[in-house]
Amino acid sequence: MKRIATGFLIILGVLVMVFNIGEANEELEKATFAGGCFWCMEPPFEELDGVKEISVGYTGGHKKNPTYEEVSSGRTGHLEAVQVTYDPSKITYNELLDVFWRQIDPTDPIGQFADKGSQYKTAIFYHTDEQKHLAEESKIQLEESRKFDKPVVTEILAASTFYKAEDYHQDYYKTCSIKYNAYRKGSGRSKFLKEKWSDKMPNNSKNYKKLPKTQIKKNLTPLQYKVTQQCSTEPAFKNEYWDNKREVIYVDIVSGEPLFSSLDKFESGTGWPSFIKPLEPQNLEQKEDSNLGMKRTEVRSKHGDSHLGHVFDDGPKPTGLRYCINSAALRFIPKEDLEKEGYGEYKKLFDKHPAL
Repeated sequence: MKRIATGFLIILGVLVMVFNIGEANEELEKATFAGGCFWCMEPPFEELDGVKEISVGYTGGHKKNPTYEEVSSGRTGHLEAVQVTYDPSKITYNELLDVFWRQIDPTDPIGQFADKGSQYKTAIFYHTDEQKHLAEESKIQLEESRKFDKPVVTEILAASTFYKAEDYHQDYYKTCSIKYNAYRKGSGRSKFLKEKWSDKMPNNSKNYKKLPKTQIKKNLTPLQYKVTQQCSTEPAFKNEYWDNKREVIYVDIVSGEPLFSSLDKFESGTGWPSFIKPLEPQNLEQKEDSNLGMKRTEVRSKHGDSHLGHVFDDGPKPTGLRYCINSAALRFIPKEDLEKEGYGEYKKLFDKHPAL
């Protein structure tokens, strides 16, 4: 019996070691965002799969180990912020950026909603050059999306020391839910976000989702299936939309989520539909593609998970980008059919930019 017990303990010890090694090898990254009152910035990130930890605190200023009262005075240079620790194999930095933009008014230069002062300004604090690039790109995309009439003033700054706030501020929305909900509503944040994102934005995971493989195969032509599900590429100059000049929006052939607009389409000479920017940046995901012996950036739809094409940095101004997209991954909705097809909110884009 002693030998059996000893053997069991040895096996158990090995399993514990293996588990701990696996945990230790997990490569986590940090993302830091300032969006006004940090109580309101914590809940949206905690809901995300892949987020391991989130803290509220202070950063960007000159005072070491500041208190809440000191930061609230506006004399420390610090901003109220949240720091997100996440697993990049489960959630991307672009997805975190998307969540960040949807919690704030990026056009307010003096604070957020009812809270005014430098400590409540918005900012993205990047930890790596890649984060800086992605943040800058997402800001440009938001500016070009025409969602706001005013300029986007959110700053993109190098991350500095993050000071964790006092314990009673952590998970405030849970520990003081009545006060938190009253503040969030009273500040005007909830109303603003609902008006700007919920009501006018149809592109969310509730409306657009990936179908089962069997259903996808049934709905698509062999070429559409090969392109979207097997990352194939259709022939140049021999595809449906490369030379399409109609006023339309392009949606994912699988999920229907809006992706591009003809207002942003240009003649690239490549033989594939090319766009300077997406219609809805939050509906796209980018992944590194090392196939064919070269490094490229693949573009996929977020909800449909369809392979769309690639994005390159050789496009025209103002973005300098070229989204090279397979026609087989797209379905086009003419402007005259937008209302009927359930995309009526995009009709105003063409009203603002009448055909020449």
